[in-house]
Amino acid sequence: MEKVIFGEHDANTLRQFENCLKVGQVVGGVMCADGHYGYSQPVGGVIVYDNQVAPSGVGYDIACGNKAVKTNLKYDDVKSHIPEIMDEVEAAIPFGVGVGANSKWGDHDIFNDSAWDVYKELGQHEHDQLKAMAREQLGSAGSGNHYVDILIDEKTEDVWIGNHFGSRGLGHRTATGFLNLAKGLKFLDPAPRESMEQPPTLLDMDSELGKLYFSAMELAGRYAYAGRDIVINQVAHILGAKIVQEVHNHHNYAWKETHFGKEYIVVRKGATPALPGQLGFVGGSMGDISVILQGVDSEKSRQAFYSTVHGAGRIMSRTKAAGRMNWRTKKRKGGVISEQDMQQAVRKYGVELRGGGTDESPFVYRKLKDVLQAHEGTIDILHVLKPIGVLMD
Repeated sequence: MEKVIFGEHDANTLRQFENCLKVGQVVGGVMCADGHYGYSQPVGGVIVYDNQVAPSGVGYDIACGNKAVKTNLKYDDVKSHIPEIMDEVEAAIPFGVGVGANSKWGDHDIFNDSAWDVYKELGQHEHDQLKAMAREQLGSAGSGNHYVDILIDEKTEDVWIGNHFGSRGLGHRTATGFLNLAKGLKFLDPAPRESMEQPPTLLDMDSELGKLYFSAMELAGRYAYAGRDIVINQVAHILGAKIVQEVHNHHNYAWKETHFGKEYIVVRKGATPALPGQLGFVGGSMGDISVILQGVDSEKSRQAFYSTVHGAGRIMSRTKAAGRMNWRTKKRKGGVISEQDMQQAVRKYGVELRGGGTDESPFVYRKLKDVLQAHEGTIDILHVLKPIGVLMD
């Protein structure tokens, strides 16, 4: 079995990774340097299966990913009115759990995709409910670490736009539904309470349920691509910019890939594919660089199943950073990071911030350059991008 661990990790993360390697027809695994403890499979973890897929490994935010575009603008074109630009971006892009875009994009071509029939196999009600929700939410972004950034290339001063989010409620309901079916429950049943230590849930690719899940996952992937395209295009329109280059990739997904002469299912949870020549956009925190990277061919990268980081990697829990939420008052109490700390840090870095909580502040993440350095020899860094405008929930 091939096993590679990049960087340093806490005991819980490593134990969870090792547990994943013991369940099912596992060929190998990778722990990326931005990894941390997660549900069932650690974030930053890659598990490679022979003819099996793990819905628990792909996770609830199916096809969460990053898109970045280079525009025809330079920093001089935007630097004098970044606050006004970010006000417009904030007004245009809806953020939040369950938040929709009021069906503004309900006639998008994604809804003509024949793969929606997968849900009819599970029931007409299931199909109608998920498709209606997907129509409502297309063009909106999520909460937590999801973002829209305006960035500047440190060398050329080209203006880039980047974003990070996934398939919204469609992906979450799809994950919940198939995990329910694997447990003998109904697709639309509420998700049962589970431990973070839940062993991987596996589906054979030859089974009807495995085939249906993989098709639904791929549809969620195309839906996520459509959503990120819509958001990027709106920001480009606000900037009055033309898009001259695109970099787009998932990091919560399962791929059919050939490694060591055989096709396998590669489940990457919070990890970016980096095949030789493949471009990837990887973001840091709201007060750190982002990069455009490229996979290279090396013995080290082959052993890593051509996988790399998806971000900087969390080192402080949301509760520790921001405190516990009092849902009656809608306020948090007891966090070690104050709003003043966060605002001071992002201002010092030169970022115009909209939204974002202390649980997403720069203090809770590793430095991106450190995790990238741990993957040296598997990737090349093509562009270093500095954020000047950040929008979060």
